[in-house]
Amino acid sequence: MSVLYLHFESPERDGRVQKLARSGAHIIVSEPRWPGFFEQAKKEKPYAIAVDFSHAPSHALETADYLAKAKETREASFFLLRVPEDRLEAVKKRLPQAALVTEPELSERLARAEKEAVQRALEKKEAAAAARKLAREKKKAEQPGAVARIPAKAAVKPKKPAASVKKAVKKPAAAPKKKPAAKKKAARKHHPKKK
Repeated sequence: MSVLYLHFESPERDGRVQKLARSGAHIIVSEPRWPGFFEQAKKEKPYAIAVDFSHAPSHALETADYLAKAKETREASFFLLRVPEDRLEAVKKRLPQAALVTEPELSERLARAEKEAVQRALEKKEAAAAARKLAREKKKAEQPGAVARIPAKAAVKPKKPAASVKKAVKKPAAAPKKKPAAKKKAARKHHPKKK
């Protein structure tokens, strides 16, 4: 999991990146210049994108707006840093899903996101291990003459019978159809009666 941090090259950029990296997040740094930032975003697939508005705020706004609408990155969380007062209204209008944050707030959110990601990864790992163990137990049980213990959690419970069972009602058999009278008369003409 990674965070894409878009900030123009400047003396303060390295210090800001180091502060964000203390959160435990993997920070990928790029400048908000086309097509570099977009190629980086497609390659890394970040879960969060942070755009710093301290240099060229109009350019930063266009970059953030593009990434927020792009198919590859629109699901990411967006964080905007150092948005100037005169750009706040435009930013809120064009990027309503983005959070305006300070560096300490962003570090805190990234640290929380990293802990949640680690917890989810651990849960997935444990679930995969349990599934593998269950598959091994089932495979052992399928072998002739082998007795395997299937964990109680994985045991299949028998289905309960339906509360009311309706008995099938038999319909009386239909009487065979009779030949029409005209056919009977015609049949009598050709076949004389036996005496």
